[in-house]
Amino acid sequence: MATYISHSPAETEALGERWGRAAQAGLVLALSGDLGAGKTQLVKGLARGLGVAVRVHSPTFTLVNEYAGGRLRLFHLDLYRLETPAQLRSAGVEEYLQPDGVAVIEWAERLGEELRQPPAGGPVRLVRVMIEITGDTGRKITYDDL
Repeated sequence: MATYISHSPAETEALGERWGRAAQAGLVLALSGDLGAGKTQLVKGLARGLGVAVRVHSPTFTLVNEYAGGRLRLFHLDLYRLETPAQLRSAGVEEYLQPDGVAVIEWAERLGEELRQPPAGGPVRLVRVMIEITGDTGRKITYDDL
């Protein structure tokens, strides 16, 4: 596990941008953290690093936002409104665990145990990311090595 200390939303975005520049197809980022922790800020930077030119916003009410136009497609999921494994399956979340681009899942802790491991044989690389609020703008970001 690695840890990054962010002192501002701009630093959180910069970390995401670095990850986006290095990302390869099949990457799934599983984000966890409280409301306002900076999950969407991280995704904004990731999108910039992938070369996505449109504005990124949280898909809280749509479940998934898909962004094309970068070097890889970006799938941005928000599971906040889903509570059970049955709801997750019904929403088709499993297909994003083997993306033909990069998938970012906010509120990933809502994934049922059966969905936490990538499907066998897939090109997926699952990276767990935990964002903790440490102050007004400070964040502690702990993640699996990229």
